[in-house]
This record gives sequence, structure tokens and C-alpha cells, in this order.
Amino acid sequence: MVRRSAPAAGARTSGDAYLPEHGNGGYRVRHYDLELDYRIGANRLSGRARIDAVATQALSRFSLDLAGLKVGRVLVGGRPARYAHRGHKLAITPARSLADGEEFTVEVRYSGNPRPLASRYWDEIGWDELSDGVLVAAQPIGAPSWFPCDDHPSAKATYRVALTTASAYSVYVTGTPVSRQRSASTTTWVYEQHAPTATYLMSVQIGRYTELEPGPGQRLAVPPRLQARAEADFARQPRMLEVLADLFGPYPFAEYVVVVTDDDLDDPVEAQGMAVFGANHVDGGRTHERLVVHELAHQWFGNSLTVAGWRHIWLNEGFATYAEWLWSQASGGRPAGEHARYWRGVLAERPGLRLADPGVAGMFDEGVYKKGALLLHALRGELGDETFFGLLRAWTDTHRHATVTTEQFTALAARHAARPLDAFFTTWLEETALP
Repeated sequence: MVRRSAPAAGARTSGDAYLPEHGNGGYRVRHYDLELDYRIGANRLSGRARIDAVATQALSRFSLDLAGLKVGRVLVGGRPARYAHRGHKLAITPARSLADGEEFTVEVRYSGNPRPLASRYWDEIGWDELSDGVLVAAQPIGAPSWFPCDDHPSAKATYRVALTTASAYSVYVTGTPVSRQRSASTTTWVYEQHAPTATYLMSVQIGRYTELEPGPGQRLAVPPRLQARAEADFARQPRMLEVLADLFGPYPFAEYVVVVTDDDLDDPVEAQGMAVFGANHVDGGRTHERLVVHELAHQWFGNSLTVAGWRHIWLNEGFATYAEWLWSQASGGRPAGEHARYWRGVLAERPGLRLADPGVAGMFDEGVYKKGALLLHALRGELGDETFFGLLRAWTDTHRHATVTTEQFTALAARHAARPLDAFFTTWLEETALP
């Protein structure tokens, strides 16, 4: 795991260059245990979060990210702690200071009406009511809308989530289903996520769904009215998984769950071992199949390998976009080189961006996606197929379930090339103009 630089004792900042107000310093979370009760009609969430962490420096106080919900009690090591909750920062002062390296547990009781977080750069992000259910899409700042956390992509931890809601609804949480217990009119669903997971990749989906099995280890939750369309649109997903596993290495999680909401969404959303599509993304004609493979590819690039900081976002989006082009060729469509030529022409007519550091406002710019994919195609040309795909498999294997940086990728590429690639990467990553 890549550690962020340690702030001063008690400092409440991640030090992230793009989103310093999200994430916290001085400790590392190992495990979240969440007990949640959600009333759908009232949009009322009650929660108990138990967080196991270790101090990475001496701490007289520390902070968590939590927004829009009221805190009722905070315990540290089983003892009441003082706290102040302003904005989306929950500042906690334990009864005694924590020593460097000390393991400790925080318990937070909270409740309220969850809602997405507003941002100056993106639409509202987080826990969101649907017409009849819930969608949680947290990238990059939405996790604090539903649980107290260290909200930074490098702060990966394991999870247990127990969620109780009306029995008429199905509940999907990122992780492995452990149990489901019905009591009167409600059902408690319990999921465990054993793979280290960033907070933004934790998701909850609640709705009236029919469950299908497109292939081994795959589940598809879909509103009954959309079942036939979804069966057609995701029919080739098992083959996609085989193709990507051959190119990138073994699928990194226990299963893959796709949820199709009964509402429209602007874009699909990836979570750990999960992807969420809107009703508008299924039409029975495989119109949006490139998005199906894009979200699947994120399970390797973004979820198993998670960026150590947001400036490295091209390692998520460039790789997932290149997977679209590779699948296109493997499934009998346009070759990857044809996609590359087309998008190079498109980007040449637009203002350039610095791929290694696109800026917070440019994190999800189309140029990050397409220029990142163009870099990979150009690198493939430099190395040849055998070395290039060997590099990608080594990349996913070496950093499985860890965090990654651009510098780690360029160093690994140079080792596989057995020659310096400094000029190549400087041109593609640091210069705004297309090579």
C-alpha cells in the first residue's frame, strides 16, 4: 500500500493534491463494520459504524468524513470521546491520546436523511433516492454521504455491511452475500468484502429486482420489465470476462454483480465487484456494449489496482477504454488500431491536456479516457504484443488489491522493455500536445 505523507499530530487532511478536504491523516483503517437500517418511504438511515484502525503517528485527535447525517455518539476504545461535526468532517478527541502504531476502534452512531454530496466539479454524488429504491454511486467523493470513513482512494480496507430494509426489496452491497434473515416486514442482508476496498468503491443498491445468472460467478439484477432486454444486452458478458482474463490476468474478485436500475442514469458506475447501469443503457440491441466491457475492465484497473491519488486517474480510465477497443477486435468488430486512429483525429481537434496531471476539473474529461488508451496502443507498438500483454498481466499481478501510481507503471514498463522509455512517457504523459 502507498502511504500518504503524515501530517502534523491531529491534522485532518489527506494531503491529496486534488481533493485535500477528503480523506484524513494520522491513521489507517483496516476494517469497517456497518449496521444500517433504512426506511425507504421516509428516506431514513440509522447506522452504527465500528471502525478498526491503527495510528501511524501519535494522535491527540483525528477525523473522519461524514456528511449530512447527525452523529449521536462516538466511542474510541469503548470509551466516550468528544467530537465536533462541521460540514463533512467529524473531529474526534479520544479520552486518551493514541500512540504511534497503536490499534484502536472507533464506534459512531448516526442517523438522518441521506442525500448526495454537492460538488463544484461534478453532479451530486453519493446515496441517492431512486423512484423506488436506492442507488449509491460514490466516485470520487460520495462515500461520506452514508458512512463515516477515511475517504481517500489509497485508504483501502475490508468491510462487513448488514442492512435492514423492507422485505419487498432486494439489497445488493459490494461484497460476498453472507446471510439474509427475514423478521416480520423487514429483511436483514449481510455482506462481507474481504478484498481491500477504497471507500468510493463501496456501494448499496436497493430495488425490486429479478436476479439472473449470465455466467459462472456472475449475477444480473434487473427490474422485471427490463429482463428480456438485459438478457440480450449482457449475453456476451461471460465471453468478455474470458477475453479480459486472458489479456489482463485472472478476474480479481469472487464474483461480478451487475445491477440495472429502473431509473435512467447519465453513465454506468463501477464499484468493487459490481457495476450499475441505468434503464436507458439496456435496449435489447447491445447498443451500449462498449460500456459493459468498460465497467468490467474497471474490476482490474481501478478496483483491484486503485490509484494512490486522483492525479493518476488515467490508470483507471485509459486502461478501461483500451479494453473497449480490445474487445471490439476480439468480438469481430473494428480493430483496436482503427479505434486509435479515429480518436487521435478527434483529440487533435481539441485542446490538449497533461495526462499525468489533468487537474481536478479534468479528472473525468474525455481526453483522459481516450488519450490514456492511445498511450497504451502506442506502447503496444513500441513493445510488441507479447511484451506488452506480458506487462499488463505483470501489472495486475504485482499490484493486486493494492494502490498504484503512474511512476510505478512507467518503471515496470521500462523493465519489460529492457530499455529506457523516458522520452516515450514524457511525450505522452507530460506534454499537452498529441505525439
